[in-house]
Amino acid sequence: MGTPTFQFKQFTIAHDRCAMKVGTDGVLVGAWSQLPARGRLLDVGTGTGLIALMVAQRSPASFVTGIDIIPEAVEQARENVAASPFADRIEIRLQSLQEIAAAGQSFDAIICNPPFFAENLLPPDSSRSIARHTQEGSLTFGELAACSARLLADGGSLSVILPTSAFDSFRLLCFAQGLFLQRSCLVQGTPRKAPKRVLATFVKGEATWTPEKPLILNDGGRRTDDYAALTHDFYLW
Repeated sequence: MGTPTFQFKQFTIAHDRCAMKVGTDGVLVGAWSQLPARGRLLDVGTGTGLIALMVAQRSPASFVTGIDIIPEAVEQARENVAASPFADRIEIRLQSLQEIAAAGQSFDAIICNPPFFAENLLPPDSSRSIARHTQEGSLTFGELAACSARLLADGGSLSVILPTSAFDSFRLLCFAQGLFLQRSCLVQGTPRKAPKRVLATFVKGEATWTPEKPLILNDGGRRTDDYAALTHDFYLW
């Protein structure tokens, strides 16, 4: 059984009541995502509040809204935020992306560790299934792209982490909504393993794509310098 809390340099995440615990994917997109110097930021599927807290730390003049559709996650995220140094700049809402898009708000950046593509075998825990997989009644990739395009201000960005197998289809969905790929970075567990994740930023408006060198997490049983540098402000290494 994992520990009920995860300690970062400037905040602590309790995740004992959340289906999805603190994990590498969330930390990576929280540390890598493109953020404005100031503005309104949206964390979609906030879960524990991890990404909302990370981007609040990285963009100290911005206000962050985290949304989730799972009441237990929202309750725990609110507690994590309230115990952090950034409580006055983060709000956590029990709200879907579709609902907030219909409200007509505008954001300068959206950050999301989105539901994975539909798979034949889903986890038995229903809240975990909703958190990690697209399925009827939850968020699909098409809805993520369409709602993000509606919510983003001109020049605003959507940053995500995706399975590499889903990247091309998601890129096409974003293109159809006027969101253009600006940055991407393949993520490899080790130098010899094929990349299973890709970090990507899409911009509302024309953009020139700049692929970055792959991010390798471990080499010879040790964290790589690139991984350590990316997460330096967060992990207690």
